[in-house]
Amino acid sequence: MSRPLDPGAPDRFRAPRLLDVLIPTRNRPAELAVTLSGLAAQDGVPGFGVVVSDQSDGGPAYAHPAAATMVRALRHRGHPVLLTRRLPRRGLAEHRAYLLDASTARYVLCLDDDVWLEPGTLRRLVTAIGELGCGFVGNAVHGLSYAEDVRPETHGHYEEWDGPPVPERVRPGTPEWHRASLHPAANLLHVTEKLDLPAGQWRAYKVSWIGGCVLYDRAKLVDAGGFDFWRRLPERHQGEDVAAQLAVMDRYGGAGIVPSGAYHLESPTTVTEREVEAWEVVLADNDAAQPA
Repeated sequence: MSRPLDPGAPDRFRAPRLLDVLIPTRNRPAELAVTLSGLAAQDGVPGFGVVVSDQSDGGPAYAHPAAATMVRALRHRGHPVLLTRRLPRRGLAEHRAYLLDASTARYVLCLDDDVWLEPGTLRRLVTAIGELGCGFVGNAVHGLSYAEDVRPETHGHYEEWDGPPVPERVRPGTPEWHRASLHPAANLLHVTEKLDLPAGQWRAYKVSWIGGCVLYDRAKLVDAGGFDFWRRLPERHQGEDVAAQLAVMDRYGGAGIVPSGAYHLESPTTVTEREVEAWEVVLADNDAAQPA
C-alpha cells in the first residue's frame, strides 16, 4: 500500500514561474492519471507547476494510486504540484477562476482532465506564445476514434495567420464563428497530415475558440476579466472557456497551433447539466454595456 499523498501548500506554490498547468477534475481518477502521465513526460519547459482541483462526489481522484504515482513522478522530475478540493461546486467558471487564482506564473495552461499530451507539446506551445505575443495559443484535441472519418468540407476553415495574431471580434453569425467546425472529431489531424510540416516546425492559425488545451498569457487573461464572470452565471452552465477566449481575442488576439499534441480520451462527460451557455450570458452582458 502506498503512503499518504502530500497535497502541497498553496502559499509555497504561488512562486514566480514560467508556466503552471491548471487542471479541474471530477469523478475521473483513470483519466486524471493519463493526463498527468502526459505532463510527466514533457521536456523543454523545466520546473513548470501543476495545480489539480478536485470536485469529485466521493474521495479525490488524485488519491487513486495511478494518479498519485503520476503526482509523485512529476515532483520527482522537479515540478511542484498542488492538490486541492473545491467544494461545494459553484460551476465550471468558478472552478477555473479558483485555479487561476492559485497561480502567479507568466503563462497558465488550462488543461482538461481527459486530455493526453504527447512529448514536446508544452515546449511547442510556450515557444509559440512567446514568439506570437498574443493572448492565448492552444491545441485542439484529436479524437482518434474518428481517424478514418475524413470530413473535407471542414478543412476550408483552416486559415493561417500571416504574422502575429491581431485582436478579433468573433461573434455568432460571423464567418469567423464557423472556424469551430475545424476542431471536432479528427478534422484538425487530417488538415495537419495534408500540411506535412517538417519535424520541429509549427504554424499558427485563426480560431473561434479551442477546447481542452489552451495556454494563456496570465496577465492578459486577467486583464480581459479572467473567469470572474462566474458570479453572473447559474451553477449549471458550460462554455466558460469560450467566454474567456472571446474576451481575450477582443483585446489581444489568439491562435491555434499545429501540429497539435493533444489527444482527447473520449470518456463520457461529467458535465451532464448544461442549462446555460456561459458565452451567451457574457456576450449579452458585455454588448449591453457598450455605448450606443
